[in-house]
Amino acid sequence: MQSRVLIRLYVFLLICELTPAMYSYTGRRGRVTLAKTIYNRMIVDEKHKADSHEYWYCVEKSILSEAISEKFVQFHEDPETHEFLSKCYEKADWVFTQLYHLLAKSVMSWFMENTSINGWLGRGSMFVLSQAQFMTLLNVKDNWIGQSMIDLGAGDGKVTEKMSPFFKQVFATETSGPMVTRLKNKGYRILDIDKWDNGSLQYDLVSCLNLLDRADKPVSILHSIKRVLKPGGRVLIALVLPFSSYVEFGSKDNRPTEKLNIEGSTFEAQCNSFVKDVFEPAGLALERFTRVPYLCEGDMQTSFYVLDDAVFVLKHKEES
Repeated sequence: MQSRVLIRLYVFLLICELTPAMYSYTGRRGRVTLAKTIYNRMIVDEKHKADSHEYWYCVEKSILSEAISEKFVQFHEDPETHEFLSKCYEKADWVFTQLYHLLAKSVMSWFMENTSINGWLGRGSMFVLSQAQFMTLLNVKDNWIGQSMIDLGAGDGKVTEKMSPFFKQVFATETSGPMVTRLKNKGYRILDIDKWDNGSLQYDLVSCLNLLDRADKPVSILHSIKRVLKPGGRVLIALVLPFSSYVEFGSKDNRPTEKLNIEGSTFEAQCNSFVKDVFEPAGLALERFTRVPYLCEGDMQTSFYVLDDAVFVLKHKEES
């Protein structure tokens, strides 16, 4: 393993010596620091490549309430997840691209939110569920087709792509201008964030993945989801736990106007609380849930970033 890393590092240093622009940008001391950063990342990457990451998917069932525990679906790192990680390792090795992103981000962060920067640069794509995992959670087969879905806060649409083949019509909302452009390029119909819940449309699936902790009014969003969900429809909600709110758009202090009343400090305790104290009061009942890694493409320092995601499948409470 170490020999492969050293060979790749040697090639990079050789490029640095042969490229005046790189030399002038980093300087000799800077090149040493950069080389050390890349070397350390390569060592970590090799460890991840040999790891099955079972701990990304496990929960302590003894802490879950009995009603919730029996609805837990155990997943593992499947081929689609493995492929995403492989692309992360590959992109992290694009040294000159990563340097450009680093420089551009340092300038653009003065006047642009991080999500929009990623959209403009075409970086930082996310991964939540593979298509196979999505099918398992919704209990559908690969030939199943629904009429319509909406993905709230769809980002660049990479996560939406795992769900969209199962629906005739795909709608999305997004606050970031650059991300909206990417979604339109994928052929998704974009709805205004203030009009998607006006009652003119209802959906077989409402997807709300890692949005509630970034939303100014998460309680209102949940009630709107209930209102636009067709009878027999499903809601897919992903949450990074432990829960921490940070409103990126439309808030001066990054705090939400509405607060979710969540109890507990552990992943399992907060799963219990979300079902009992948040979803059920909003008129939604739990059908299934799982734990998966919320993955994001990285940079020169880290090939990918990972957070703990709880993913819930919900339905109308009166249908349970």
